[in-house]
Amino acid sequence: MSPLTPYRRLFALPGTRAFTLGNLVARLPMGMSSVSAVIMIAGARGSYALAGAVTATGLATTAVVAPWIARLVDRHGQARVAVPATAFALLGGTGLVACVRFGAPDWTLFAAYAATATTPNTGGMSRARWAHLLKGDAAALHTANSFEQAVDELCFMLGPVLAAFLCGAVAPEAGMLVGGALLMTGVLLFTAQRSTQPPLRPATASGSPALAPGMPALLLSFLATGAVFGAMEVATIAFADERGHSSAAGVVLGLQAAGSCVAGLLFGVLLRGTPSASGHSARLDADALAARRYAVCVGAMAVLLTLPLLAVRLTGSLPVLAGALLVAGMATAPTMVTGMTLVQRRTPEGRLNEGMTLAVTGLLGGIAGGSAAGGWMVEQWSPAAGFTVPVAAATTALVIATLAARTSAARTRKTSPESTPAHTPQPRQHRPEPAPLHPS
Repeated sequence: MSPLTPYRRLFALPGTRAFTLGNLVARLPMGMSSVSAVIMIAGARGSYALAGAVTATGLATTAVVAPWIARLVDRHGQARVAVPATAFALLGGTGLVACVRFGAPDWTLFAAYAATATTPNTGGMSRARWAHLLKGDAAALHTANSFEQAVDELCFMLGPVLAAFLCGAVAPEAGMLVGGALLMTGVLLFTAQRSTQPPLRPATASGSPALAPGMPALLLSFLATGAVFGAMEVATIAFADERGHSSAAGVVLGLQAAGSCVAGLLFGVLLRGTPSASGHSARLDADALAARRYAVCVGAMAVLLTLPLLAVRLTGSLPVLAGALLVAGMATAPTMVTGMTLVQRRTPEGRLNEGMTLAVTGLLGGIAGGSAAGGWMVEQWSPAAGFTVPVAAATTALVIATLAARTSAARTRKTSPESTPAHTPQPRQHRPEPAPLHPS
């Protein structure tokens, strides 16, 4: 079987190519937005700390607003909610450009970028379509999730490059403006594909997906993983700027995403997901297997992230850093694919888009904290010191994922038939017959 066969089967389904194309256009700006904002604000105000704080504020606001947007999408449909939400976010991005351009006070930058929080989770909406189309086929859904993660990485690979080029060669504001135009165009193309849209889900009495069994620890690990990405981005941009090659920052960050993109596509073919499960015990077994696999992937990410730190500490070379990021990025996609598989398994019925958006907002919250921490380390110490933050964040994610995997395994053992002692009938003891009663 050709390595591409599982992907060909995915796109043989009617309508999948059309919604994927529109979603790709809509997702490209997610790799442009924060890089464009950091370059634009740091260039105009001369402070990476301010730039990191502004992007952190916007991402933190998104972590609060995005689940609400996702809940509306589940109830009212993707097209009805995503289009006006995107239009409002576009106003926020345009407002940020105006505030920077005309020298508005610093607080207006925070307010404008926070308004972009209504940007819908286009990746989550695409994954929700695959989950609807491939319901019951765990292997195909694993391939689809791997493809979606590869698309994410492709956007993070091309987005920074495009943003750095536009901000450096055209105008500092060009990255934000072009990104906004692509976002609106892509959402319109994506939502126009109604045939593959998941059915509407009425309001249910089930609790929030964030409180489902296993979800709190999983979301915490996503938060720590997001800090890896946010700190790495700020530290890499500052390091390239220190070396006098600020325009190369996008290319260097793109190599990290390139490694993840390749790894994601291979992961989708080589490891076709956990087996389907119908019974309660079988579902717990599959969940424990996925949790263990997730912990292994996070561990690989934590180990590989020491390479960029060693590169800047030992060589101080931007090309060496680029190579280290390429290798380190290869653990990202497997980690995210396995994590999203756990999210899909643990999210209550009818709340899938909300559950996946909670995972993404966990990442965004982590990116916000990582950006702020990375910016502070760069400002107070040096760009090289900023690379210690991703290592610390990945180690934290590993601890959380390992403890959660043990909890999941313990829950599986507790409910497995082998852990319940079988009833062994006791031999009947001989009881003497009572003596007959004789009249006295």
